[in-house]
Amino acid sequence: GLAGIMAENHCELLQPAPGGFGAGLGGGLCRRCSVGLGALAQRPGSVSKWVRLNVGGTYFLTTRQTLCRDPKSFLYRLCQADPDLDSDKDETGAYLIDRDPTYFGPVLNYLRHGKLVINKDLAEEGVLEEAEFYNITSLIKLVKDKIRERDSKTSQVPVKHVYRVLQCQEEELTQMVSTMSDGWKFEQLVSIGSSYNYGSEDQAEFLCVVSKELHNSPYGTTSEPSEKAKILQERGSRM
Repeated sequence: GLAGIMAENHCELLQPAPGGFGAGLGGGLCRRCSVGLGALAQRPGSVSKWVRLNVGGTYFLTTRQTLCRDPKSFLYRLCQADPDLDSDKDETGAYLIDRDPTYFGPVLNYLRHGKLVINKDLAEEGVLEEAEFYNITSLIKLVKDKIRERDSKTSQVPVKHVYRVLQCQEEELTQMVSTMSDGWKFEQLVSIGSSYNYGSEDQAEFLCVVSKELHNSPYGTTSEPSEKAKILQERGSRM
């Protein structure tokens, strides 16, 4: 076995790359044995229980039992050496899969323990894409549920409003209210007395407060009502 080979050859342990080849062997893999393991997997007449995958340049070491969890999946067909699957191997005997290794971790871990664990810095959509590629039906459902749950939380964010205060004369009032652009709503009208225009009668002047729902922009910037708008609103409510 592998332990015997390691003891006999006085192994030189290599530290495993995080999540890469050797990560599952607890503390590292010997330089000589790592070559020997590839040879062991390819020995005629013997099927190794360990399988190596080269996903987009990153090595993953797992067992046939893990890969065969879902009989309808691409990975099941891969470790059954399905003749219809045109799967190449690299020089170490690892199956070559041209996919993003970042999102393969959660897929492999799901096959190992049946739970969906996604790091905060990973997008659920990326994991869904991989689950669909590998055709793991139960995982596809779990990720879709997680996306739905995430989106419903986002939609419960309280609505913010932005306010604008416009100053106008009585004769301009009707026109201004009727020509307000989409999304703006009339909130409050405050009379601020009258102004005398040379050669004409006094004109009543008003402050018109309008508001609009503020939708969060993709960059997370939100514009708050200006201080002036807040002060004028307070003054208006006291009049």
